[in-house]
Amino acid sequence: MADAKTILIGKSETKFENLTLKLANRHGLVTGATGTGKTVTLQKLAEGFSAVGVPVFTADIKGDLAGVSAMGNSLPPFVNRAKEIGVEYKAEQFPVVFWDLFGEQGHPIRATVAEMGPLLLSRLMELNETQEGVLNILFRYADEHGLLLLDLKDLRAALAEVGANKELQAELQATYGNVTSASVGAIQRQLLVLENQGGANFFGEPALDLMDFMKTDEEGRGHINILAADKLMKSPRLYATFLLWMLSELFEALPEVGDPEKPKLVFFFDEAHLLFDNAPPALIEAIEQVVRLIRSKGVGVYFVTQNPLDVPDKVGAQLGNRVQHALRAFTPREQKAVKAAAETFRPNPKFKTAEVITNLGVGEALVSVLEGKGAPSIVERTLVAPPGGRVGPVTPQERAALMKESPFRNKYTETVDRESAFEMLAGRAEAAAKEAESSGGIGGWLGGMLGGGSAPAPTGRGRAAPRPQQSMAEKIATSAARSVATSVGRQIGTAIVRGVLGSLLGGRR
Repeated sequence: MADAKTILIGKSETKFENLTLKLANRHGLVTGATGTGKTVTLQKLAEGFSAVGVPVFTADIKGDLAGVSAMGNSLPPFVNRAKEIGVEYKAEQFPVVFWDLFGEQGHPIRATVAEMGPLLLSRLMELNETQEGVLNILFRYADEHGLLLLDLKDLRAALAEVGANKELQAELQATYGNVTSASVGAIQRQLLVLENQGGANFFGEPALDLMDFMKTDEEGRGHINILAADKLMKSPRLYATFLLWMLSELFEALPEVGDPEKPKLVFFFDEAHLLFDNAPPALIEAIEQVVRLIRSKGVGVYFVTQNPLDVPDKVGAQLGNRVQHALRAFTPREQKAVKAAAETFRPNPKFKTAEVITNLGVGEALVSVLEGKGAPSIVERTLVAPPGGRVGPVTPQERAALMKESPFRNKYTETVDRESAFEMLAGRAEAAAKEAESSGGIGGWLGGMLGGGSAPAPTGRGRAAPRPQQSMAEKIATSAARSVATSVGRQIGTAIVRGVLGSLLGGRR
């Protein structure tokens, strides 16, 4: 049985299999084919952490995890499983906070472009190496000139400023490297794709305070923060990038605590393969670094995926607590996955691990957890204990009622739109246009004076004399005005929200 220092996972042939809280921040992996019980195991672990006062964050891919917020329904399979392993089934209800990047099924989560950083943003927009370099230069330019990149219209205005101004491109090229209108245009097109996929909902204010994920209720149980991800999964890169940003931001925000008696937060990364699919080496290296170091901040990370090969070896080597549900072995890749999964466990002389993996029943798993001084336990074939909360989705009415009672119901609802790059560049363009007019631009052409001269008189042929040559300063001002005015014209009437994103990968700005 579990106690105050452990969480019950299930029971093997001879003993209860428990996760030790003091070692729970050493990360973990839950794998298995579709329909083998991964989601129920995830719910059981989330409930266990919540019960001992550890907050949890997890994505809800299919909507099934939301049921943990409702009283358990005492289904016969769960009651019978509890009897089979020798524990009492107890229907429970856990404190849940719903979140949603789109603000539809939970509190909205927003982030700023600047604090996300160019690396993650390049990943999100699928930029190539050259385009990523240009984006890095753009971020540096914005920093040095006090341009706040908070939302996508700020980024679009800054791109328009650089893309249409040859003099500025030459200046940036002399200092940082080549910047071409073609590269800027490619980034602008990818930005449009991101907007069409709903990415604009991700960027905005008010800021998401990550400490809001680390609350407990009046009974001392940790909040289970559930991200509605059924719609988000249609934009898998946005999903993976958001969760990676959050993980990096937690690393940046939390102090060093070493190995606490229990984690400060446990983070479940469902459909983990999306994080690593086609990821460039620099990003994989950054993920490995964050996972390796964040445990000293008291955060446990648990990857949930179908195939253990989805997780790179350098990351997988850091996942000490493992629950392996059944795998199929029909194709060569599947056979390789079974062999790889078997080799990650400490062998049990009673059975051949690779054979057992393909014969596990639903709700049954191979379990190995860290024990003692951090060594993995011998792998055991385990019947996973049933969760206490409802297994399955909640109704829209139940979700709405919980959101109405949420302590964050008023904090993130209204968007905030403060002055940033879009407004600043528009203001500069307006000022430049007025200056050009007063010193001989359009106004001078219409009748003002330029250098003491009067407006041009008609020539003998009835045509106006040539327009006075603009100075270089006037050319630059006019170019900037046209560039930003174009961006402003396209953005008028658009309501795009803002938020706070901080990232170890991109750096705070």
